[in-house]
Amino acid sequence: MYKRLILCLALACMIQHATSQNEPPKFNEPPAWAKTAIWYQIFVERFNNGDKSNDPKPENMDVPFMKIKTPAGWSLTPWTHDWYSQEDWAVKSGKSFNDAVQYRRYGGDLQGVLDKLDYLKDLGVTALFMNPLNDAPSLHKYDARNYHHIDVNFGPDPVGDNILIAAEKSEDPSTWKWTSADKLFLKLVGEAHKHGMKIIMDYSWNHTGTSFWAFEDLAKKQEKSVFKDWYNVTSFDDPATDKNEYEYKGWLGNLYLPEIKKVDITTERRIGHAYEGNINEGAKQHIFSVTRRWLAPDGDVTKGIDGFRLDVADHIGLGFWREFRKVVRSVQPEAYLIGEIWWEQWPDKLMDPVPFTSGDVFDAVMFYQAYRPARYFFAKTNFEINARQLKDSLEFQWNRLLPANRYAMMNVSSTHDSPRLLSDFYNPGKYKYQASQNDNKKYKTGKPGTESYKRLRLYLVHLFTSIGAPQIWNGEEMGMWGGDDPNCRKPLMWKEFTFDPETRTNIQPGPKSFDKVEFNQSQFDFYKKLITIRKNNSVLSNGDIKFMVTKGKKLAYKRFDQQDEIIVLFNLESGEQTFTLPEKATYTDLLTDKKFTGNKFTLKTLTAAVLKKCK
Repeated sequence: MYKRLILCLALACMIQHATSQNEPPKFNEPPAWAKTAIWYQIFVERFNNGDKSNDPKPENMDVPFMKIKTPAGWSLTPWTHDWYSQEDWAVKSGKSFNDAVQYRRYGGDLQGVLDKLDYLKDLGVTALFMNPLNDAPSLHKYDARNYHHIDVNFGPDPVGDNILIAAEKSEDPSTWKWTSADKLFLKLVGEAHKHGMKIIMDYSWNHTGTSFWAFEDLAKKQEKSVFKDWYNVTSFDDPATDKNEYEYKGWLGNLYLPEIKKVDITTERRIGHAYEGNINEGAKQHIFSVTRRWLAPDGDVTKGIDGFRLDVADHIGLGFWREFRKVVRSVQPEAYLIGEIWWEQWPDKLMDPVPFTSGDVFDAVMFYQAYRPARYFFAKTNFEINARQLKDSLEFQWNRLLPANRYAMMNVSSTHDSPRLLSDFYNPGKYKYQASQNDNKKYKTGKPGTESYKRLRLYLVHLFTSIGAPQIWNGEEMGMWGGDDPNCRKPLMWKEFTFDPETRTNIQPGPKSFDKVEFNQSQFDFYKKLITIRKNNSVLSNGDIKFMVTKGKKLAYKRFDQQDEIIVLFNLESGEQTFTLPEKATYTDLLTDKKFTGNKFTLKTLTAAVLKKCK
């Protein structure tokens, strides 16, 4: 009888544990999967061209309202083209490199992403962050024509999709259809899930493009438009005059991106600070309908996405974001919400994440706040900090966050909006300040030297052993380089391509030199090794952290929980350094798979170790 009772109790405990593991997260906490994610950010147009039949054409890129027209003779740029070499149409247009490059298209599409899912799985990726997919004329897609459709050139039938979209009443969700591009995206969602990957979409609810259906109606009908309150119109056109008096506010003064009207503002609205407010009710309800569409296509949450990345989140009031969270979690309790907050005062002060990560708004923010001090420690810059300063900076950021949110942070290092890591480690300037040849004639645009690779690898060891989920900007694992936007958006250098040599500089005077552009297998293998280490050791996702050595440029910390402990060592001093370990034992260095016995471990300069005690 006692044996039966013990078995019953054990079974009950097992059931309770299994149930707790499958319970949805509390409303004010991130989903459990967020802290174990290995994020990979995809910019579709530059990722991979899987379908040549849907490549962009001028009619999909022109913006009539802004009188933006594709240059005469425009054509698709070959994937392997020298980045700094201007095409014939660009030269004839008379536009500068920086202006002409905005018209470049390489033909990346969703089929290209589908074709590379096995590559991403082999790398070890578990979560995809897709840059904007919504239908839009630009390269970046933040200038939406439609929130509720995927860009027509990302799918197999742009012409047919445009006809289908034109037949809808965009303001009425009951008339919405699934375009071929929409269906291909839903296929991608399903295939990503089969590959063990979550997938989130990137949206800016703060503004649209001038080709957005509601704005077009407003521009045409003026005060008679039913959408006149969706935007910040400062004056309507007077038909009795020859002059066009129509004026509205664009995001940061950019009329190309008309801003959704903000309402119910009860605190001071300042860029770089959270504020209390909301957005126009009609626009808000449309956004909520779009949100439900992608979370639960045709009401089926199993076919939907796993969350959203929200662009320029500080430009929208917290009242809207609280409502948005309620809508999202009511549809998909496991959804992950991450906001982009960046500069309180550029280029010196980053924003405070606390108002956005206190349980009622987002699960995380793009955590540039952790990258910047790490760069100043690991890279060789003019703003060097020591190990103690790095510790203090990181602990300041972590300690003002709730524990659950701290572990769910997306630890971004590079993105579509910042220099690539290798170039960021190659150049000594202030983070993201004058980080391209257009702003700084001395900015080094070419392939970095050996020391930059060594220092970057030390940072990557830190990224994959630190608190929060690591993120990879597509192509970093291939060894790509490039300064700030647009140079961080080169087409990915897949190993199956032979690329033209890349001009080392197109700005500085003197003879030209060139770099060989090719897939860096060694860099890929290093990323894969770090991902494997993190995935095989849950303590790196769930464990606490304690700094052990913070002296000069010598750093050591441990990640630990009740079951495991991993010690991470870094030597950025000029000479060999010896670390004293907590106890004499046999350890494995997970970076090299070599074992050693003792309580002293010596590292050469610019090397690291990830030590795990053998059981």
